[in-house]
Amino acid sequence: MVLDPTFERHYNVRAAIPEHPAIFAAWKARSEAFRKRTGGIFDVAYGPSAAETLDLFPAGVRGAPVHLFIHGGYWQALDKADSSFIAEAFVEAGVTVAVVNYALCPAATIEAIVEQMRRALLWLWRHAAEHGGDAQRIQVSGHSAGGHLVGMLMATDWPGLDAKAPRRLIKSGVAISGLFDLGPLVQTTINDKVGMDAATAGRLSPLFLDPAAPESPLLLAVGGLESEGFHGQSDTMAAAWRAKGVAVERLTLPGRHHLSAVEALADPATDLFRRALALV
Repeated sequence: MVLDPTFERHYNVRAAIPEHPAIFAAWKARSEAFRKRTGGIFDVAYGPSAAETLDLFPAGVRGAPVHLFIHGGYWQALDKADSSFIAEAFVEAGVTVAVVNYALCPAATIEAIVEQMRRALLWLWRHAAEHGGDAQRIQVSGHSAGGHLVGMLMATDWPGLDAKAPRRLIKSGVAISGLFDLGPLVQTTINDKVGMDAATAGRLSPLFLDPAAPESPLLLAVGGLESEGFHGQSDTMAAAWRAKGVAVERLTLPGRHHLSAVEALADPATDLFRRALALV
């Protein structure tokens, strides 16, 4: 692989944010405190492997809409336990939240992770009512690599996986600092553990896929301080999926970098949270 210095600068988030260890530690502490205060249903298996688990935070009201959050980490880092804090504001607003785990690269491929996320969402659709959720109102969100997985899920033929599943299984999507064209990552150090070639990157890029339910809106948010690469990812995705009939909203989050961008989803005072809540 020949490293492209421009793509490396655009997408190497940890190099761009040297304080990232403190930020990750703060997420973990905030999430632990929320779980202790609120409780939840932890490590629910949605698939056969040890990595295929999710945490549920029921809203406590019957028929609540459901929000599934997918963490980032370039498919190779982080854990659902670091992201429990995302659930707090949604639960307080009457939304049941699931925060999901998946196997990480290099032990798993991105293709395998996509299949795991499909199993997770089908599990949630099948079992939402058991936990007070409305399976007809499922919103999916994700940050960074999680944003990529949102795109892949919104391009999934659900009846092809389960004949009883609705075509519009996802009622709305929210992708924060998402990656929709994986091609540029092939020539970065991110790919050392991911192991994509150009063909794999193209096949797994939501930018080039068709939405399964064009009537489901998509909210794309990027921090105002993020690189040209991340802004370009959401701009091109917005244009491509609007052309395919999707109502895409493109939101810039002032003063936020790649990691603080996702924190806006947990803050009821932000436009991102308010827009996501309106869509769910």
